[in-house]
Amino acid sequence: MKARRKTRQIQVGSLKIGGDAPVSVQSMTKTDTRNVEATLDQIWALEAAGCELVRLAVPDEEAAAVLSTIRAQIRIPLIADIHFNYRLALQALEQGVDGLRLNPGNIGARWKVEEVVRAARERKVPIRIGVNAGSLEKELLAKTGKPTPEAMAESALKHIRILEDLDYPEIKVSLKASHPAMMIAAYRLLAEQVDYPFHLGVTEAGTAFPGTVKSAVGMGALLADGIGDTIRVSLTEDCVEEIKVGFEILKALELRERGLNIIACPSCGRVEIDLMGLTKEVERRLAELGLKKAMNVAVMGCAVNGPGEARGADIGIAGGNGVGILIKKGQIIRKVKESELADALVEELKKMAESGEAEDASPGAGDLLTILPKE
Repeated sequence: MKARRKTRQIQVGSLKIGGDAPVSVQSMTKTDTRNVEATLDQIWALEAAGCELVRLAVPDEEAAAVLSTIRAQIRIPLIADIHFNYRLALQALEQGVDGLRLNPGNIGARWKVEEVVRAARERKVPIRIGVNAGSLEKELLAKTGKPTPEAMAESALKHIRILEDLDYPEIKVSLKASHPAMMIAAYRLLAEQVDYPFHLGVTEAGTAFPGTVKSAVGMGALLADGIGDTIRVSLTEDCVEEIKVGFEILKALELRERGLNIIACPSCGRVEIDLMGLTKEVERRLAELGLKKAMNVAVMGCAVNGPGEARGADIGIAGGNGVGILIKKGQIIRKVKESELADALVEELKKMAESGEAEDASPGAGDLLTILPKE
């Protein structure tokens, strides 16, 4: 892990982004913004899952008109996603949004940009410049022939210079592509030229499995380089899944601590218990407990790595030949039957919660679990 890139810090509502602020996890609703009830239901589910910032599509005036109603009923900062129409940006600002996502070069004449910046400055609302490989300017594509990291960085710089010329540095930048290698290269190029905070994402990543892999590869490589201040995992799934994956990426790099982390061996010919079934049972039952304190929970299946891994965790079980042991903070608590291992683990975690060793969580926070393979 390289040292975190030094960036300017901006304030998005109550959330600090950049500087020494933790890397935040955000999402975007998949509802029609004009359907206030459905949109609020989705945002509340995101909040429960730990989402720290939410973005809404604002395609027309009807969608813009309901933003204040939505903003009044949520706890996390609200970003309006605007394309082409500067009036929608002005209307969103009047409605009290905490941030804008737009590209200054795409909303018309300079005076239109000036109006948006003037309104944003009055309200201290930051602007995210969102470059996407799939919608680069025609003149850049004419020059490069196809989307390239260099063209993406050039596009971002063009938009950045517009805001800098208007003396408005409250900026964060994204350079998204559906190909992780392209977005990695683009962010690295721009990181050498500006100090604005970066919003990371692999756009159009796909469904849960391929999307998670692409997002982990793309964002993980950059975060390990110290690049990235806020992230969004783009999945063709329930947006709550985006939050789960986002925190798992940060947890894997030890950039954030949140929820229970299950360490489980992948199983092999040495295993003498139903490890896969046991691990799934433990994962399901621990999710129901709703514990948010960062804790490592080990579920191991043989005598090779099992006892050592379990001792290294906050709490763990290690089984073999129909029996197992419960270990807490490196000490063996007791020996139990294989059929009782999950019960013993859950009961002990409940005791830890009651004694204050594990804190109670808001709904959904305990869903953030990881299965980490061990050799």
